[in-house]
Amino acid sequence: MNFKFNFGDIVYLKTDTEQYARIVTGILIRNGNCILYYLSQSTLESTHYDYEISVEVNEIIKMLN
Repeated sequence: MNFKFNFGDIVYLKTDTEQYARIVTGILIRNGNCILYYLSQSTLESTHYDYEISVEVNEIIKMLN
């Protein structure tokens, strides 16, 4: 199976106005083809679909904050 992100990758949430760096700490495969990524930032962990994640900081959304 091919993954868009791998364990240890540093990524950003597209909608995060602070654009905090997060690390990929897990991958969950549901129903055989639905991939969710566990992202950790400080002591928090959350799950996200690949379309919510970027490898680059969104400087525009960060400046608007």
